[in-house]
Amino acid sequence: MPHPLGTAPSKVIALHLNFPSRVRERGRVPAHPSYFLKPPSSLAGSGDALVRPEGCELLTFEGEVALVIGTRARRVPPEEGWAHVAYVTAANDVGVYDLRHADRGSNLRSKGADGFTPLGPRLLDARRVDPAGLRLRTWVNGEPAQDDSTDTLLFPFGQLVADLSRLITLEPGDVILTGTPAGASVISPGDTVEVEVDDGLRSTGRLCNSVTEGDPLAAYGAMPAATPAEREAAYGPAYEPGPLLDPRIARGLASVAVATLSAQLRATHGLPHMSIDGVRTTRPEQRMVGVAHTLRYLPLREDLFRHRGGGMNAQKRAIEELRPGQVLVMDARRDITAGTLGDILALRASRRGAAGVVTDGAIRDSARIAELDLPVYRGGDHPSVLGRRHVPWDTGVPVACGGALVQPGDLLVGDADGVVVVPPELSERLIADCAEQERQERFITEQVRAGRSVDGLYPLGPVWHDAYERWCAEQAPRTGPRE
Repeated sequence: MPHPLGTAPSKVIALHLNFPSRVRERGRVPAHPSYFLKPPSSLAGSGDALVRPEGCELLTFEGEVALVIGTRARRVPPEEGWAHVAYVTAANDVGVYDLRHADRGSNLRSKGADGFTPLGPRLLDARRVDPAGLRLRTWVNGEPAQDDSTDTLLFPFGQLVADLSRLITLEPGDVILTGTPAGASVISPGDTVEVEVDDGLRSTGRLCNSVTEGDPLAAYGAMPAATPAEREAAYGPAYEPGPLLDPRIARGLASVAVATLSAQLRATHGLPHMSIDGVRTTRPEQRMVGVAHTLRYLPLREDLFRHRGGGMNAQKRAIEELRPGQVLVMDARRDITAGTLGDILALRASRRGAAGVVTDGAIRDSARIAELDLPVYRGGDHPSVLGRRHVPWDTGVPVACGGALVQPGDLLVGDADGVVVVPPELSERLIADCAEQERQERFITEQVRAGRSVDGLYPLGPVWHDAYERWCAEQAPRTGPRE
């Protein structure tokens, strides 16, 4: 499409979050607008192909309202921002999530490829439309995918122009993409996306683009990586993730005692420091098996808490990032003189499908937390909020919890005795070794009940080997063959 003002813009600026419906999907509310740049070479028109590079799978559409600047804007106030907009049109902010890792934050390669910003097909004169009275709709293969209006935007269009112009001179022809509503998701070769903006009287017409398969990327740069986290972000609410943990492994770990796992980690694998010390559970009758998601607290510094403790801080982000089957592991430096979790966030963790929470700090509202169907292991109980001792710092990093090093992705197993950390690569062998240890201990228990001495029996010595084998053979019809 030829540029609306006849020349290419000096810049294309895109907004991250603006529609409340999209904010609800993402689970975070920005205090201020945040932006990224798209190259002018990403502009395309209706009918142009959306080319997905071979090897990528997470090409996404985002229907948006595009503003085209008409007059130069520098340090303009919000009430004058809209006057600098010449046209409104439909846009599709296309991206490929497989490459977000390559330019985290800037989105250059994931959002800036040639053809990834279709505009059009027609322009609406900004002087003739109400910026708060526009309707944005998107269709994929003829089916409605997005439908929202601009009357409840977090950041009205005039405010965006003013905010950007504080530091960046907006030139005639510059394009601002103003955010997408709920419903953006993944598209594939053969799919067709249509976007339309109207005010009830005038319409841009439908911006129509179809997806085609491109050539593979040359291997002398970052290559596509479709991680589970990127799939979830790309698909949005339509994403149906598989289990984080193989159900067979989960059942196996749930079938053996934490004490047995701890013994096997120490004796067989030379890992004596895998227990999270000093924590007790709110639900001793429940077993906990899950995949670690981590949160780190640092010691209180009042000046830093003012910046990091409010709003959607790391503590709240950690809760909202939880996926079904994850265990939130909190590093509170074993300081139990302030709470690190209260009943509301514990309830939210439960609703997110968490398998449990482990903190070497304290919890608040312990009686109400104990009523939840969620095992919570904690170092203590304390009525104070975390700002008394802790600054919520970051998530998804290796942490120290109760003297144990826990990495994101480690396996956590808990029972009434406590919690142990299991390296995922050792899980299958550990399950088999623990099953054998517990089988031996059942045999030993029977012998002790019958009055036998523990000498040579516990641990099982060679003199008892034949008797144990006969006992196992007798048990086989009842319990199945030994693994």
